[in-house]
Amino acid sequence: MRKLLTFSFSILLVSSGCARKEYFQSSALVGAVEQERNAKWDSATVVAGKHYQKGFLHHLFWGKHYRNVWAQPVTLPVLDISKMHGGLSPEKMGGGFQTTSLTLQNEAGKEYALRSVDKDPQDILPKGLRKTFLTNLLRDQTSAAHPYGALVVSHLAGGARIPHSHPRYVYVPKNEKGLGKNSSEFQDKVFMLEEKYEGKAAITSYLGKAKNLVDSKDFLRKRFTQHAHLPDQLSFAKARLFDVLIGDWDRHEGQWQWAVYDTSHVTTYTPVPKDRDQAFFKFDDGLVPWLFSRSWAPLKKMKTFHARVSSPEGYLQNAAFIDARCLNEVTLEQWQQLAVQLQTQLTDSVIAASVEALPPQAYALTGKEIQQKLLSRRDQLPQLAHALYRSLARHVLVAGTDQKEKFMVERLPNGDTRVLVSQLASKDKEAPLLVFDRVFRKIDTKSISLYGLADEDEFILTGQGRSGIKVNLYGGMGEDEVKDDSSVKGWGKKTRVYDTKQGIEVEKGKETKLKKSRDVKVHAFDREGI
Repeated sequence: MRKLLTFSFSILLVSSGCARKEYFQSSALVGAVEQERNAKWDSATVVAGKHYQKGFLHHLFWGKHYRNVWAQPVTLPVLDISKMHGGLSPEKMGGGFQTTSLTLQNEAGKEYALRSVDKDPQDILPKGLRKTFLTNLLRDQTSAAHPYGALVVSHLAGGARIPHSHPRYVYVPKNEKGLGKNSSEFQDKVFMLEEKYEGKAAITSYLGKAKNLVDSKDFLRKRFTQHAHLPDQLSFAKARLFDVLIGDWDRHEGQWQWAVYDTSHVTTYTPVPKDRDQAFFKFDDGLVPWLFSRSWAPLKKMKTFHARVSSPEGYLQNAAFIDARCLNEVTLEQWQQLAVQLQTQLTDSVIAASVEALPPQAYALTGKEIQQKLLSRRDQLPQLAHALYRSLARHVLVAGTDQKEKFMVERLPNGDTRVLVSQLASKDKEAPLLVFDRVFRKIDTKSISLYGLADEDEFILTGQGRSGIKVNLYGGMGEDEVKDDSSVKGWGKKTRVYDTKQGIEVEKGKETKLKKSRDVKVHAFDREGI
């Protein structure tokens, strides 16, 4: 391993130098802009990124990736903001560290995002490194993403009945002046135009009776401060299994919107995925990226889209925060049912039609390869679902809210543990609302961590088992009560109680180990992924 790392470092030194100011292509246009017969708007022959086209030695060390697709001329419609989606006007600039983005709005108030296909990740680096060769290396690895993959994902998601956007790739012409004061940043480049699922104005019949669309920050704030604001865990599990199918490894909490639905007792949040830039990612086909994407290496989270999925747990790394909070009630049987459902929905014909949505020139280069890999990965879905379940079930987090909850823990004779959470009403006449009920299997789960958060919560542990799962109790702010009558055969105490010295009242049992602290950090809980 040391020799490999030394060799890799030598390659980096050979590649050293300053970041090139003119790294990106000067123009995307490689053919005439023309009006096709009966077409709604002009079309143009363009390339998304011919600067990624490299020679044999570069491919050997840094990977072939999708360089041929980035450099392949394709025919795309020319952006016409006066006609597309009923006419669009610029609203505000956006984008993250890598993407240039502009929000557009039509007369009905519906918003669309115009997002750059090519990326410039230099702002990820510390300022002192942005003028070094590392900038060029980061830019070069953009070629690991398929420039037109979002088209395939959109059609697949439609077949799987997972909420999705409907992207269109467009060429912004050299003389485009209608994008406001920042028009020059968009001219003569390839962009993706898609609807934005943000706010009430974005709700269509496609989302049924949703009353709002919110981001993860707003959803999580409601989830942990108020009663009866809960995620649709089965929909989220299906979406996450779909992520693995398409090889999208970058699904952190910022990659989701949530459609809000009201029922008689609960407000439910259904996930709406966005930003599918990493689908079909091809990274480990060069010596250096292969080395740095090994299971022990710093870029192990960058999963390559292979026909066989060797380590599905790797797709959980970037999404660990949101997964822990929105998948803690999904059982193995439910994961398996979702896998079979996806297999049934994503037929051979659906997959074939989805891949054929690529521009014909791009399909000729990668269409059959992506199609065959999707078919193979679809056939693996039950095994992948089982692997995801086992990873997520190992250490489980169950949190309450800033209002009163009652946590019931029952240790079962076979070593399994049942956890129930009821939200206690502020008025005595109102019945408690059961919001969590799951039996954790001893064979799968090592620990369960319960967080009371704020207000006065109750924790009651009962039952006897021949073995048991470790249960960690964090009372949180407020005067909490714990009563532990449980019993587990064997060595070691299976109930750990964490709180401040004055913040909890405990009736200890034989399994109880009380750990009090003067520091309120003892029951700190991350609500927003910071």
